[in-house]
Amino acid sequence: MRRHHSPWQTIKPYVTVFDGPLAIIIFLIMSVGIVTLYSAGIDFPGRVQDQLRNILVAFIVMWIAANVPPQTLMRFAVPLYTVGVSLLIAVAIFGIVKKGSRRWINIGMVVQPSELMKIAMPLMLAWFFQKREGAVGWREFIVAALLLILPIAFIVKQPDLGTAMLVLAAGMAVIFLAGLSWRVIIGVIVLALASMPLVWHSMHDYQRERVLTLIDPTTDPLGKGFHIIQSTIAVGSGGITGKGWLKGTQAHLEFIPERTTDFIFAVFSEEFGLIGCCVLLVLYLLLFTRGLMIAANAPTFFTRLLAGSITTIFFTYAFVNMGMVSGILPVVGVPLPMMSYGGTALATLGWGAGILMSIQRHRKLIQS
Repeated sequence: MRRHHSPWQTIKPYVTVFDGPLAIIIFLIMSVGIVTLYSAGIDFPGRVQDQLRNILVAFIVMWIAANVPPQTLMRFAVPLYTVGVSLLIAVAIFGIVKKGSRRWINIGMVVQPSELMKIAMPLMLAWFFQKREGAVGWREFIVAALLLILPIAFIVKQPDLGTAMLVLAAGMAVIFLAGLSWRVIIGVIVLALASMPLVWHSMHDYQRERVLTLIDPTTDPLGKGFHIIQSTIAVGSGGITGKGWLKGTQAHLEFIPERTTDFIFAVFSEEFGLIGCCVLLVLYLLLFTRGLMIAANAPTFFTRLLAGSITTIFFTYAFVNMGMVSGILPVVGVPLPMMSYGGTALATLGWGAGILMSIQRHRKLIQS
């Protein structure tokens, strides 16, 4: 007799590659993002449709990454890192300049190589420490630091401080999880603080202005301080329950800059208030917790380092964006993960989430 398969049996092999808890959390955050984007982008026809297409692409990237075994990822670590650094060098020589920044290059299509490094960097360092598992010493940490500093130097020079911070956070997470001593970390922090005068003089004028504006945005309320002042007004004006969906005056009267991208959290805070912000924070906390659980249960040194680093990327995205919108961090152009309008960052985050799912899925396969 011919067996009849249900529709679920047909699609089950394609769906079960997704880690259920992680996929649900990401879907909920994206849903909140679409609702907020509809309000924030009401004067930008087509933004919601474009973002829905970006979300579809992100899920496709996530599905592909979830199907790639961690062993295969290891084989791609060195080539991806090499290609990424090579492209960064090419950008520095003949990259495309937009709004004063040289971040893009045309290789048949216009790409931003620094986005690749958000995943290529932790992959490379995790591969490096995996090859030296059980024999990690000072030399390994020095080599890892050099591997990390090289691409960051090119990214900072573009200049793109926000992406540099994300790549640095991802790389430092791998180095820390590989066993770097707390004493060394504290020493590096002290050294970094002591070198601040040198860093200050090496910064671009606009970067120094951002720091000064953070300290006192009222010194230039209609210029450099306008972004922070208006975003903090929006966050505070939401109160406990918010003004209601589509009723945010700061957004709809166009006081909030970049309200569909970097400052979408200000729109959300104004319309949904403290209660809405707490719900959103819980969703992000669940996302980070799930990532850390996958890292803690990872079957190999490589997958543990990689999962921990990718979770750190998610955390850094959210922390830096909310911090700059709330006025406690300088404005560095970091989007709110899974919510801000844009395809490149969403695809990168989808790639990272897919790697987490791959690690979790293949842990189960190894145990079974």
